[in-house]
Amino acid sequence: MGGPSPGVWLSLGVRAFADEVRPVEFRKEGDVLRRDFLRGAAAVPAAALASQRHLFGQVSWDQGELLHLLPTVSDSRISLKFSTREGLARPPRLRMGSSLVTATATDTQGRFWRVDVSGLDPSTEYGLLLENAAGSPLSDPWSLATFPDRSDSPERVRLFVYTCAGGRNLPMATKHRLLDRGMSFGPDAMIAIGDHVYWDLRRTGAGSSPASIEFAGRFDRTIPVLGTSNENSLKRVVDSQVAELYGTRFRSTPVFFLQDDHDYFENDHADEEIVTFPPDHFMLQLARASQSLYYPEFLPDPDRAAGLPGAAAEDRPSGINESFGSLRYGRLLEILLYDCRRFMTLKGPTATFVPSEVEAWLVARMAAEDTRNIVNLPSTPVGWTAGKWGEWYPDILDDQGVLTDRNPKFLWQEGWRSQHDRLLTATADMTGIPLWVSGDLHSLGETHIQQTRELDLRHNPIVSILSGPLGTGRGGWPSTFRGTRALTPNSLDVDERLPALEENGFILMDVEADRTVIRFFRWNNREDPPEAIDSLEPFRVTELTRRA
Repeated sequence: MGGPSPGVWLSLGVRAFADEVRPVEFRKEGDVLRRDFLRGAAAVPAAALASQRHLFGQVSWDQGELLHLLPTVSDSRISLKFSTREGLARPPRLRMGSSLVTATATDTQGRFWRVDVSGLDPSTEYGLLLENAAGSPLSDPWSLATFPDRSDSPERVRLFVYTCAGGRNLPMATKHRLLDRGMSFGPDAMIAIGDHVYWDLRRTGAGSSPASIEFAGRFDRTIPVLGTSNENSLKRVVDSQVAELYGTRFRSTPVFFLQDDHDYFENDHADEEIVTFPPDHFMLQLARASQSLYYPEFLPDPDRAAGLPGAAAEDRPSGINESFGSLRYGRLLEILLYDCRRFMTLKGPTATFVPSEVEAWLVARMAAEDTRNIVNLPSTPVGWTAGKWGEWYPDILDDQGVLTDRNPKFLWQEGWRSQHDRLLTATADMTGIPLWVSGDLHSLGETHIQQTRELDLRHNPIVSILSGPLGTGRGGWPSTFRGTRALTPNSLDVDERLPALEENGFILMDVEADRTVIRFFRWNNREDPPEAIDSLEPFRVTELTRRA
């Protein structure tokens, strides 16, 4: 689904033939768009048109009144988050064929909306149109396909993955170029791993600087986020880092957003003055409001208990989870996505990054045989340390600038490492490729974990990939303020294939039944011109094969 406007012809009523695709003419009559194409043409089998998607980049698409639009899907459900440039007095509607679904407001000013539609057919491309309450379109129509049925066995799936897209240190036009280059390869889905927003309010104070206050105002921790002056501040911040970044370019590509520490408006940090996590009430409000307004939560999965932490909130649609989710693509692939910040505990030897119920779900899915490939995708990476507090590892930078695990790290929890070892053991015991993908460290990297403390994993070493950051500015690299790039923790035995590389970039993952190919893309914002992004090719290709 590559290019800036995939799927438009489908929503105009594409007729599929053996050798061609012919678009139906699209006209306006007065102020109302003709919608005859939607009658009887709301669902088009995606497989019949997959080979034609490369043509869609040639079609212009008018986003009209929309500021941003981000969708996600499962095999039977579509969820949209979108915002308009101006507030709407009455709820807009999503038209799907002869059906109209009324959107639900997620803010108090009529700019932010969600639409959730269930009971859909798998592997089907649906024509979609957003209208205001009077029936006038808010944008051009477009299309969006559901994923394959859970029992189907598609041949392959391509994923576009990156981290750390937030912040304002890299020009927006440069980040747009990186997104568009990734989309030019036609991914079936996108995964953004944490740090969508950088506006730390206390420890680093970036969100409390005079310039930040002038831009967005001062947050008041004593009042709610929505329905107060905080709502305007939140929108100024997140509009500038999420809505303006994504716009509507992903309208036909399902997206999966995983939150990390900065999405709670703080860096993970602990010292005698402040401990930032687990998130306090105000941090949690900010993170939940940002997610509710801007990007989708995780849709239901029958193999994920509906009562896990992060689910069943009264202000969310039924069945979704805010922190723990799955990207399930038939029997071919299941990616387990989990936020390691919201529910982390400080309980010493029994401390965890994810609750015990979530760990049990992860282990059960890794042991299951109903999906060919299982990938762990947490918000906190395994296989590397940069001496940060909220890591799986106790390593810290000593007075000589060397990472060591012999000096105590303030308030680091032994239980975190124990959970790490249990999850890696479960991964090594899988019959499939033992793959982890994560972000956070503003780096591209690849390491193969062979041993963790006394646990030998050489029978099936864990492959851990750093996806690369989309939006890091010249002064925002970990080594700039931590004094070190990400390195191997002292208590791991690894085969590091690509040492952590502090450059902007992303990965493409092509998953097939018996192999996964990962392509690494890099762009050096200190040396390379932005124009070089438009022709980026992989600088590294890793092929992983399923063991016999």
